[in-house]
Amino acid sequence: MRDTDHVLVVDDDRGIRELVCAYLEKQGLRTTAAADGREMRAVLQRFTPDAIVLDLMLPGDDGLVLCRELRAGKHRTVPILMLTARDEEFDRVVGLEIGADDYMPKPFSVRELLARIRAVLRRTRMLPPNMQLTQAATLLGFGEWRVDTVARHLLDADGVAVPVSGAEYRLLRVFLDHPQRVLTRDQLLELTHGHDADQFDRSIDILVSRLRQRLRDGAREPRYIKTLRNEGYVFASPVELLESAS
Repeated sequence: MRDTDHVLVVDDDRGIRELVCAYLEKQGLRTTAAADGREMRAVLQRFTPDAIVLDLMLPGDDGLVLCRELRAGKHRTVPILMLTARDEEFDRVVGLEIGADDYMPKPFSVRELLARIRAVLRRTRMLPPNMQLTQAATLLGFGEWRVDTVARHLLDADGVAVPVSGAEYRLLRVFLDHPQRVLTRDQLLELTHGHDADQFDRSIDILVSRLRQRLRDGAREPRYIKTLRNEGYVFASPVELLESAS
């Protein structure tokens, strides 16, 4: 991680904002604080941070609304670590499903928060060089398929939504963001499972198999997701940007 990394901390609790910012700055990071969605949007008009720490329970638009908004706009590739005071699995799952990279329940250790920030930054920078992310896409196309990135729907040639799980969708987005590039299993595990990747071992193969079934992609002669022995997987189809949020 670079010592110039800039973290945006969005939390309506002034004490938490000050504590987190003071600790991160002591560790060599730059920080900017925002109390709600309005202040966050104002900050993002000035610059793009390297990571965002986003509280779930905010006045006005809550963290889930803001996370969804971020993932649909030009800042969609910025890592998001969500904070939640709720100790319910539903809130954590929803946050991860709509695009948060990690979460931490309150109260939390600032040392662990720093470690989580470093981890999400490392994951976003572990991809091979010269990979260009699809910017602010709202509708992507490949072969006979379309992906609505706002509604998170996989659409077939007739425009009918094909059900996919959150994990399947995240894997598909990784492939669509990096078409015709070899991705190792370790990279795919990190990018889809985050800090829990080590718990899933080689489950990426199972997830690829499930996604192939959704895409009606034969395992023996796949059209989209090809296996490269001892290397990983490659999404072989070109990807088109059909609509943009910008």
